[in-house]
Amino acid sequence: MTIPTYQDLMLPVLRLAATGEQRVTDAAEHIADELGLSAEEREALLPSGNQRVLHNRIHWAKSYMTKAGLIASPRRGWFVATGNGIALLDTNPAQLGVNELKNYRSFNDFYNGQKPAEDESAVSALPLAESPQTMETATPEEQIETACQAMHSALRTELLERIVQNSPAFFERLIVDLLIAMGYGGSQRSAATQLGRSGDGGVDGVINEDRLGLDRVYVQAKRYADATIGRPDVQGFVGSLVGHGATKGVFVTTSGFSNQAREYVRHLTQRVILIDGERLTELMIEYGVGVRLSRAIAVKRLDEDFFTGE
Repeated sequence: MTIPTYQDLMLPVLRLAATGEQRVTDAAEHIADELGLSAEEREALLPSGNQRVLHNRIHWAKSYMTKAGLIASPRRGWFVATGNGIALLDTNPAQLGVNELKNYRSFNDFYNGQKPAEDESAVSALPLAESPQTMETATPEEQIETACQAMHSALRTELLERIVQNSPAFFERLIVDLLIAMGYGGSQRSAATQLGRSGDGGVDGVINEDRLGLDRVYVQAKRYADATIGRPDVQGFVGSLVGHGATKGVFVTTSGFSNQAREYVRHLTQRVILIDGERLTELMIEYGVGVRLSRAIAVKRLDEDFFTGE
């Protein structure tokens, strides 16, 4: 089965909290066993890789129920059902979610206070698959990360379009800037001098792997709008590496590589890296090449250590 939404987890979390003090980690294991989640589902991470999805959703289920007065935190890192929470369970509710929590004034005060932040622009930035109904069931962190993924996806598409519209010389300079940003070449000037210098035998350029030039990386660049790079092109590049006595090469394209090309490089004695258009734009975003920071949003959490008594 799939990992339940944070709203679907509210009732199981409250029931567990009614049995005594709990921690999110232990609650996650208990609920995962109860629901029969697979090992992959238990270990699934948020897109940021900073937290397990199940733990994140239990955290938000607990947090929302705390706002409604159904759960309390008797000590750091622990939670337990309150009298109101146990009273609610005594009514044997069929479900528990945001709509049910709105019956509690304390939750309404909290929920209505945060609604302005959930404006239409945040939803419109999401993929079509992320409908308002889906957004309603996602935790705030999942909403932020989903929106970021959608904007990054749109940015990658825009970057590729602009690269293809520019000249081959621009593409070569872009690769120089990217390799420099990743720590290759030693300096912008020396890297630019070497890249595009040979231009023969299937090699577009050479760049130092380190500042001292102890090892060199040979580069091949193909700027195509949609043509897939096949094995023959990659073989030609590898043959050039052999001719130059090189052991390392990078083949960059704005399009993609065939499965045969990717399989071919896996069994080479030379180290050849294939960078397709998707990976190229990912690296550009990661290393700040061709993009600039538009806005930074700091998401802060409560510092439990600050409130811990001596």
